[in-house]
Amino acid sequence: MKTLLVVSDTHGNTKGLDALSALIAENDYVVHLGDGANDMRSIRENYPEKTYACAGNCDWVSYLPTEGVLEIEQSRIFYCHGHQYGVKSSLETLAKVAKSRDCTVALYGHTHSADISEIDGVLLVNPGSLRRAVGEGGSYAYIVVHKEKITPVLVGESVF
Repeated sequence: MKTLLVVSDTHGNTKGLDALSALIAENDYVVHLGDGANDMRSIRENYPEKTYACAGNCDWVSYLPTEGVLEIEQSRIFYCHGHQYGVKSSLETLAKVAKSRDCTVALYGHTHSADISEIDGVLLVNPGSLRRAVGEGGSYAYIVVHKEKITPVLVGESVF
């Protein structure tokens, strides 16, 4: 069994990330889905083996990839910011892309609204925005992976 802490859309405000330092330390993976991915700099330095991030539409000068795939236990998880797949309009394209890469889960951000949904057998998880700390409008996703079973939980509020 492995655990993931998934955050997105911090937009330069590290207050929400700072408040999660204990959770970041204890989870097996930490994923930032863009728009503030460079806010993870110190986390990447402290936990390089478990930290993943991708660039979002507001990460103008970034060396980070725009997407990636994590293989955890017996599951493949696609992650991206989501803007390049039109997630504000529909999640259909994102689900198709994830499925084409043999992934059963797609993690995305961009909308600032936390959400868990499923399309055509693909679990879609948006952690919302962590621009603010949880309790002040921020949210994140906590995901447990056990072989092929994925259990996501949203923590906090949706921010728009």
